[in-house]
Formats: sequence, C-alpha cells, structure tokens
Amino acid sequence: MEHFIMLIGIVLISCALFDKVFGRTGVPGLFMFILLGMLFGSDGIFKIPFDNYAYAGRVCSAALVLIMYYGGVGTNFRAARPVLKESVLLSCAGTLITAALVGLFAVYVLKLPVLEGMLLGSVICSTDAASVFSILRSRKMNLRYGTASILELESGSNDPFSYMATAVVLALMNGADMGPAAILRMILLQVAVGLGMGFFSAFLIKKLLSILHIEEETLLNALLLGGGLLTYAVTAALAGNGYLSVYISGILIGNSHFPGKWASIRFFDSLTGLMQMLLFFMLGLLSYPSRIPHVALPSLLAALFLTFAARPAATALVLAPLRRPLNQIAFISFAGMRGAASIAFAILAISGGAQLSYDLYHMVFCIVLFSILVQGTLIPSAARRLDMIDDTEDVMATFNDYTREMPVQFVRCILGKGHPWEGRTLSEITMPPGSLAAAVIRRGREIIPKGDTVLERGDEIILCGPEGGSTDSGGLHKVRLSHSDEWTDRKLSELSLHHELIVLIQRGGKTLIPSGDTLLQAGDELYVTSRKDTREA
Repeated sequence: MEHFIMLIGIVLISCALFDKVFGRTGVPGLFMFILLGMLFGSDGIFKIPFDNYAYAGRVCSAALVLIMYYGGVGTNFRAARPVLKESVLLSCAGTLITAALVGLFAVYVLKLPVLEGMLLGSVICSTDAASVFSILRSRKMNLRYGTASILELESGSNDPFSYMATAVVLALMNGADMGPAAILRMILLQVAVGLGMGFFSAFLIKKLLSILHIEEETLLNALLLGGGLLTYAVTAALAGNGYLSVYISGILIGNSHFPGKWASIRFFDSLTGLMQMLLFFMLGLLSYPSRIPHVALPSLLAALFLTFAARPAATALVLAPLRRPLNQIAFISFAGMRGAASIAFAILAISGGAQLSYDLYHMVFCIVLFSILVQGTLIPSAARRLDMIDDTEDVMATFNDYTREMPVQFVRCILGKGHPWEGRTLSEITMPPGSLAAAVIRRGREIIPKGDTVLERGDEIILCGPEGGSTDSGGLHKVRLSHSDEWTDRKLSELSLHHELIVLIQRGGKTLIPSGDTLLQAGDELYVTSRKDTREA
C-alpha cells in the first residue's frame, strides 16, 4: 500500500514538474502527461505493467463525466447564445459527417472491414474539450466572430454523439439484429433520456440549493459533485446518454445564481485539471511504444485525412450555409483537436469485446498524438495567419470561472434612526464622489436599487466606488462586450435589465461609474451584480 501511495505522489509531482519545466517550449501540456505515462509504462524506463483495458475504461468514463460536467458548468451561456445554432449543428451533424467520412476512408483506403472502419470513424469523430480548452485558455486566444464560444460549446457537447455512434457500431459488430428503424430508436432514446435527465437533475439540484442555503463550501461542492455523478449513473441505467445529461445539467447549473457559486467553479476547475492529468497519464501508461511502428503509417494517413479533409469538409458543410466567414470556417476546421475522449471510446470498444483485425487503441493513440502535437502547436499560428485574433474580444470571458480583481471597493452603510437618507429616493440623495449604490438589503432581502427606490430605516446600503476590492462576492461577475453582443452600441437606459445592475465599466484602462446615458462599446468590461431571487422595490 505504501508503495502504491508513493507511486501516486511521484506521478503527481512529476506531472507538475513536467508542465513547469517544458511548458515554456510551446509543447502542449497534455502531450507531456501522455509522455510521462509512456515513461512509466511497460515499454518505458520504470516498466510498470498495465494493460487492463476494463479498469482503464472505468477510470476514463469517470474522468470524462467530471470533465464534461465541468465543461457545462464552466460555459458562459450568455457568450455562447449568439453562436448556439452553429455550435449545436457542428456538435451533432458535423460530428456524424466526420465519422462517416473517416469510416469510408478506413474502408476504401486502409482496407479495413466495413464495421471496423466505421468504428474507427465513430471513435475519433469528436473534438476533445480538455485539449481545446487547454489551448484556448493557456494561450489566451481572443478570437473573432465568437469563435471561442463555438469551439467551447462544440467540443463540450459532441462527445455524446461520438459515444452514440460508437455504441451503434459496437452493437452491430456484436451481432445485434438492428435495422435503420432500430438504430434510429436507439439514438432517439439516448438523446431524449439524456436531455430529459439533464434538465430534471439541474432542476432538482437548483431546488436543493435554494431550500438548503448551504454556506459551507465543502458541503456545497459535495452536493454539486454528487449531483453530477448521480445524473450520469441514473441516465445510463435508463439507457440514456449519460455524457449528454451531465453536460446539459452542468450548463443549467453553472449559468444560474446561488451563494458560493464562484468558489465551487474554482473547485471544479482544479478537480477536472487533476482528472485531465490523471487521464492523459494513464493513457500513456496503457500504451506500448514498441507497438506503435506497426500502426504508424495507417495512423498517419488517417490523421492527415481527418485533419485536412474530413473535418474541413464537415465544418464547411455545416457553416457555409450559415454564411460564416471563410477564415472562421478554416480556423474552426483546424482547431478541432482529438484527445482523451477518442482514446476512452477506443478503450470502451476493446473492453466491450469487439473482435478487431487491427490495433484500435494504438492507432487512435497515434492519431491523438498527431492532433496534440501538430494542431495543438500550430493553432496560435493558424489564428494569426487567418486573421482571427481580435483584441476587443476576451476568450476568458467565455468561461464561467473567469473572475479577476476589480478596482472597486464596497462600503456597507446602515440607515439608523434619523438618518438624512431615510424616506428619500436614491436619485434625491448625494453619495460620495464616484460611488454608486450596488444593492439595498431590507429585512434580509436584497433588492436591486433604482433611482426611484425609497430608502427606509434599517436599510443596509452597499456602496461601490473605484478604489480596490475583490470579485469574490457571490452575484458579482464580469461581462466583456464584443461587436456581436446585444448590449453593444446601446445606452444603459435602453437595456432591459430585470435582476442585474451594471456597477462599473472599464474602458481602455479607465474606470467609469455608469449612468443611464452611458453608451456601451465593444471591448467594454462590465462588472455586473445579479441575483435570481432579488425583488425590486
């Protein structure tokens, strides 16, 4: 037992050191975790024997559930809404078109049997959320046309479709008597149950949060984590798509408001980061480098066709009719990286008893390595060459966990007996220079202040001003406006803000205290206070 714990400690420390030492070379960190696993594996320096595909499949499934759950929780749906149609079409139609094209290539060029070729296409047809998120965030790639949100939403939601395609092909390979109607019923059942359970579990979890009012971070994290795992397990037991259900549930929960939300998002960010390290390390540990030369040529051919033919064709077929710019289509095509999900589905196929004439695991492993090394390294360069960088955008604002220090200070003022503000509206009182009423708490309830809000004895007024402070305050979040945002080029007085208040604007390095006549511009950073359960005075 001591040796096992010692090994885990060495692996985790090694992962951290690898990333720190080699991270500056431009080599994607995910590749370094795979390389470290290969060094510890049977053909590596430390020669740890590990070829248990069934065990690896269970670990991969659990890790993918957490990664997809956080993929939903961390997605800023406000930023993704303008490109929702493009993202959904890419994640479903684009993924299935890619699977079909790669499958046909495997059958007619690589000379694989029909079902085995289609299995290869199904396994590697989805883009990997962990890989794409890692590149976008680590390089802080501010992309035009809402492209970061498209890639984020697509890569987070297309794994369920790859899983469904893989499940259908495996059923056919295992002798299931399934015609087109039966296949369609199977897919519809997976989607319907997955969507239904995703919405239902999110409703239950949010209901529990509103009833229990959990303030302890550890208990809150336990509730959210347990809810995600239970959502997947129940959905899978009902023959639904568990990955789809946890992703939908994560989006609905992550884009709602509840106390302790930001701390929980940071917890899930750290947890999924560790899961990614573990997952990629184990995938490297499971590989046998001595077997790679036997599949190197067909793997390279498949990787080249996938990257430069199948993915671009699928992306163009989906996005061209929507009149998206050609440089955006080209970039999205190239940015479709493969990763842990593809290898996990290959493990699923092998552990499921599929009889194959080729080494599926190492072939997919090589394709993923090609994707991480070639695409992962060249994506920043491709973005610049295709003129996809836009400094008025902020890739970090597409993630729910993005907060940073705000140059504001919050001051609490309680109206006692005889206070000069008692009985007066906010528009009638003179506040400290440059300050603004961010919230009014009355008898335990928080209300969003307006100019006609009448102050009463005992009211607790939260004032903010540009002097320092922190975003770590429940309902405070940041929004960066892009050219396509619905708030851009509009005055604050023209916006339909029900339970939100813009308390601060940063523009070109300057801090602005907003008023109704303030005209919002692309590139503005808005600091917004929001509560779902607030009541207006």
